[in-house]
Amino acid sequence: MDVIHSVTELRARLYDERQVALVPTMGNLHDGHINLIQLAKPRAACLVASIFVNRLQFGPGEDFARYPRTLAADCARLAQAGCNVVFAPDEEEVYPEPQEYTVDPSSIQNILEGAFRPGHFRGVATVVLKLFNMVQPQIAIFGKKDYQQYLVLREMVKQLAMPIEIIPAETVRAPDGLALSSRNRYLNHMERVEAIALYHHISQIRQALQRGQRDFAALESEAVNALDARGWQTDYIAIRRQSDLLEPDAHARALVVVAAARLGTTRLIDNLEVDLS
Repeated sequence: MDVIHSVTELRARLYDERQVALVPTMGNLHDGHINLIQLAKPRAACLVASIFVNRLQFGPGEDFARYPRTLAADCARLAQAGCNVVFAPDEEEVYPEPQEYTVDPSSIQNILEGAFRPGHFRGVATVVLKLFNMVQPQIAIFGKKDYQQYLVLREMVKQLAMPIEIIPAETVRAPDGLALSSRNRYLNHMERVEAIALYHHISQIRQALQRGQRDFAALESEAVNALDARGWQTDYIAIRRQSDLLEPDAHARALVVVAAARLGTTRLIDNLEVDLS
């Protein structure tokens, strides 16, 4: 496995590769990331994983400075998983000058996560477009745990007519149901035990929808109130359409329950798709 830090060296390494798959990450890899690697591996002759903590997608007061950076351990895991190339640039390589040209996603960037993290999806879309231009993959894999991010990037590729196939990967969970996340390591022991409550409540909403309940607002507020009563600070729990995360009508069949809440100092997100067809 090659570990590369510059765009020039990366392009030289990939020059003769005809089918490249990219898995973009911010490092501090867990089994969810390795699942992306395993999903990508049979789809391309050359598998590239990028590791870059992108300042542009962090807002003021967020955890950019303390986000775990574990490059050596990440490379060891990627080598074992069969990755061909790790692209781990520093900030100067990705942003050699102030990034004045940015990607401004559609109005989806302003709802849910975007409402609580203004500018987040602009930063995500901008760095992913730059990574696409650097790696020039034919395939890119993104996890559904970051559901809104996946939709933003899928739409970016479609609207900009980029020759890249976006493949979604299902969320990988711990045995108790907690969605795997690099930020889970911020949780202390008691918080880790409590953290499954988020998954528990969105699971209850999914079950209620499958039973035919259609009072979406009541289901949402009941879950928010229950979480807050346990000491969480809930940003949102929402029932939305899978296609665009807009509010559904009573006849919608392809739904997703999305949630974000803070437990102590750790902000967790999760979602569950609900197919009523």
